[in-house]
Order: sequence, then C-alpha cells, then structure tokens
Amino acid sequence: MSPAATTPATTEWVRCRACSALVYGKRFARNLFVCPECGDHGRVGARQRIGHLLDPDSFTPLELTPTGYDPLDFSDGRRYEERWHEARRRTGLPEAVLCGTGRIGGRELAVAVMDFSFMGGSLGSAAGEMITLTAELARERRLPFVVVTTSGGARMQEGALSLMQMAKTSIAVGQLRRDGLLTVSVVTDPTYGGVAASFATNTDVVLAEAGARLGFAGPRVVRQTTGERLPDGFQGSAFLAARGHVDLVVQRAELRPCLSRLLAVAAPGRRPTKTRPAIREPRPPAPRQEHDPVAAGAAARVLIRDPRQLRDRDPWERVRLARDLGRPTTLDLAARVFDSFLELRGDRTHGDSPAIVAGLAEIGGVPVAVVGHQKGHTTAELLSRDFGLAKPEGYRKALRIMELAERLGLPVVTLVDTPGAHPGVEAEERGQASVIANAIQRMSALRVPVVSVVTGEGGSGGALALAVADQVLIVENGVYTVISPEGCSAILWNNSARAPDAARSLGLDPRTLLRAGIVDAVVPEPPGGTQADPGTAADTLRAAVLEALLPLLAVPPDELVARRAARFRGFGAEAVDVPARTGRRQEQEYAQVPA
Repeated sequence: MSPAATTPATTEWVRCRACSALVYGKRFARNLFVCPECGDHGRVGARQRIGHLLDPDSFTPLELTPTGYDPLDFSDGRRYEERWHEARRRTGLPEAVLCGTGRIGGRELAVAVMDFSFMGGSLGSAAGEMITLTAELARERRLPFVVVTTSGGARMQEGALSLMQMAKTSIAVGQLRRDGLLTVSVVTDPTYGGVAASFATNTDVVLAEAGARLGFAGPRVVRQTTGERLPDGFQGSAFLAARGHVDLVVQRAELRPCLSRLLAVAAPGRRPTKTRPAIREPRPPAPRQEHDPVAAGAAARVLIRDPRQLRDRDPWERVRLARDLGRPTTLDLAARVFDSFLELRGDRTHGDSPAIVAGLAEIGGVPVAVVGHQKGHTTAELLSRDFGLAKPEGYRKALRIMELAERLGLPVVTLVDTPGAHPGVEAEERGQASVIANAIQRMSALRVPVVSVVTGEGGSGGALALAVADQVLIVENGVYTVISPEGCSAILWNNSARAPDAARSLGLDPRTLLRAGIVDAVVPEPPGGTQADPGTAADTLRAAVLEALLPLLAVPPDELVARRAARFRGFGAEAVDVPARTGRRQEQEYAQVPA
C-alpha cells in the first residue's frame, strides 16, 4: 500500500512507494507523510496540506459552490457529470481546489490548494473560477497570494473552455503582480499540462517541494511522441532547480518556515512608498485607409458572427481539413495577406525556433507585427519546421516581437496553426511550461490591439500562447481544442481509433466555439477549403483581419487591457455560485481542516 493511496491516520502500517519500507501509520502522519527511511514525499490532500502550511485554526474557506458545469454534455461511455459527482462524494471536496484565507506566521494571505485525488487535479471551469476568485479577493484585500499545485493538466471533458482557464488564471495572477502583491506557487507532485503552463509557473516565486515533478508534457507523452531517452530524474525537483526553472527546492517540513519568511519580506510596511514614474505609452497609428479599399469600407464585411450561418460539417472532417498539408502556412499568408513582410529571427537567449515566424509588416496601410506558427507542405518542410511544434525559444521570439510592437505602438496579428507545443526533452529542459505561462500572461497585458486567427489547427496551450487577443477569429475549417482527438480517445477510451468520436465530443469546431464565445467570428473559406483556392482565401483573410482590427485602433491602451481581461474572465464563471452567505452545512462538509 503506497502513501499516495492510503490515509495513514487510519492505517496501522504503510509501505513506502519508493523504498518499500514499512512505516507505522501514526509516525508517517507525524512526519507529514514523508518516509523517515528514504525521504520520499507521499502525496497528500488539500485539507492535510492546509493543516501543514497554515497557522492552526486560521483557515477560512471562501463561500463558493461549484454548479456541476458540463458545457459539452460530454460522455465517454459514462457522463462527465456523473464522474464529477462521484469525485465529490469520494473526496468530500467541492472541486479539485480548496480556497480561502488564512495565516502563516501570523501574516494573512489568500490561498488556493489543489488536490490530485479529485479527477487528477484537472483544471476545469469551476477550479479556474475558484482560483481566480481567490486571486481577486487577494487583490481587493491587498493580501499575498499562495497557490499549491498538483494536476495532470486541463480537464478535457470541458473542451476549449478548460483551455481558457489557463488565460483567466494567468491574467488574475498578472494583475496581482502589477499591483505589487506577492504571488507564490508551491509546486507539488505531479504538476503538468495547463496548470504547469499557467499559474504554477507565472508567479513571482516558484517553490518546488522535494520530489515534485513539473512539466508541460509528461514523461509518457515525451517518450511516445519523440522516442527520446529521458535523462535520470527528468522533470523532478533537482532537474528543475539545475535548469533554473524554480527558485527553491524545499523539504515539506520547511515549507511553512520558507513561506513565513517570504511573507515577512513582502509585508506592506517593507514596501517602498515611492513608485517609479509611469512610462509614456505610444498610441497605435491611425489607419491610412486611402491605401486599401477594404480599410476604406469598399469591401463588404466577411466575418461570420452568427453560428446559424455556418455550414454543417462533421467535426472529424474539419480536423482532417485543418491538418491538410495543402493549406497555406503563415509564410504563405504573410506574402499574400500582408504588405512588405520583414521576418525577424532569434530569441536573444538560446536560438531560433523555425516553428514560429515573426516580423513586421503592413496591412491596409496599418503597420503591424505578425507572429505565427509555421508548418510546411512537404515532409522535408515539416521536419525542418518541427511540424509547427514550437520550442521555448519560439515563444520567447514571439514575445520579443510583441514587446517591440508595444514599444512602437503597433498592433499585433497572430496566425495560429499548431498541434501544440513541442513535447521533447530539450523543450522541457529549457522550461516549456514557464515560457508558455509567461507568454499568456504577458500577451494579456499588451497595450496595443491584438487580433488572433486560428488558420488551421489550434492545439492546446501551444495555440493559446499566441491567442490571448482582443478578437479571436477562426477559419471555417479550423479547429481549436484543449487536446488532440487522438490524445483524448487514448486517455478516455483507451483506444486512439476512437479519435472521430472524441472530435465530436470535444466541441472543437467553429460553430461550438462561436456559441461559447471562445472565438468572436469565423472567416469563411472557399468551397473545398483554403487549400482549394489559396488566392481567394488570402483575400478573404485580409478583409477579415482588417474588419476585426480597425475598430480596435481607436480604443485607448488601458481600455484594451481591461477589455481583454474581462473577455477571458467570463469563461466558465457560471461554473461557481458565489452566494452572499454560504450555509453552515456546506462549510462543515467541505472546510474541516485538521490541525
């Protein structure tokens, strides 16, 4: 019996999962579920974690009630709603995170603690909403914010709405940081996927509990996708520390003292009273409409904003069309849609990822920065471009160009077409998760207009990292998904051949995405798809980008940032009720935390 699978307080003897030593259960509990023989850190639940970290009797839970949110009516042979209610009964938790306020060393903080036993700690709309509400409470009350992470990634049963939680939580953490409030994540074992690539790594301080594993792609995915041999200790806490991905590796018994010291340093009395002068923000240039008939209003509007106007097509067929090698790539579109595109390369740190291209251009007389994923039309091109799977240096290059655009007051246009982020060993060694998290957070705060277009395949966090925009468009045969249909079917059906069924369940098609508000509009494609008539498709895309972009040029920078935050803040908000007063029964059921 392993520490991860038992409750030591009620088990007389426990066998360590690492060294197989038999440990007396009460001794194991007194040792904070750390094996006294080998030091292995057993997995603990959210209540136990709060009991370890916070001052005794100081935790007050937030009055939040998850609603049983099932936006896709998802079923893999068993309904998602049934699995969710079973997880609540089995764990006694309202969701995969427990949120509230408390004290460490007498100093008050807001805290969110995840629990892996609740559906693998997966990040769904309710969990994302609860974490965001906790961060907002911290901002309102000027409190430090600490989040303890453990998760297998985004909750695929909620489709792209679970993907949006990465952006929503990242924006909430970013607002705290800009307000000068301390944010800390405590990474525990395991932390992967969408959680790793958002609030687990985009805080001011990242602590890793000894033995914790963190990464964007898990070891099994890396092995199966790349065939690479994994180095010893891959993605473990020592691996992370050696590569600079975490600030400290901390033994469980030292976490509370470590957090206490951090909170003491960040106490309000220690903060400087003077702030640096505000940076003068450039304004986006006014469009020179006389140079382009579309910008001048000579062409009709092309964007489809009513889902009822979209043609019926099987979602799996759309997946196949989105992946068609004949579709124009970003470089193809840069040559046809934009004027005078000048590519810029390199991240100024490590290298240049060919899976992302970026540069400066004009469209309809408006200078812009253009960033996009790059695949290819042949096997050789796909290999040279890593199949559009960007490594960390690709996202750093993208951010470098976006930040240049912000300084120059240029709008940003991104073209998204990727199966996801690169899952290789080198990418993980260079901090794939934290780079994506930083891209999401930084893009959300750009003080220039941002328009993103999913031009083919929008896969997971690798796509979201270029799609935190004021207007998100998708082409008619594009897809945008939290996980590939093949990956979903392999996990939930144990059969990758069920990919067509997964595609129909994931809500990845433009009509579903438009209804949910995940995309703002759909760009129509010629009969037979973009690949059948690239010229017409490029002209339509040019008109669509201008239609989305031009109204944004008149919006002040502060309002752009606020609108962008509000856009992502709304995704999944209905998954949690926030009553004025929560009943005593619920508080007793979900909030009892042992000292």
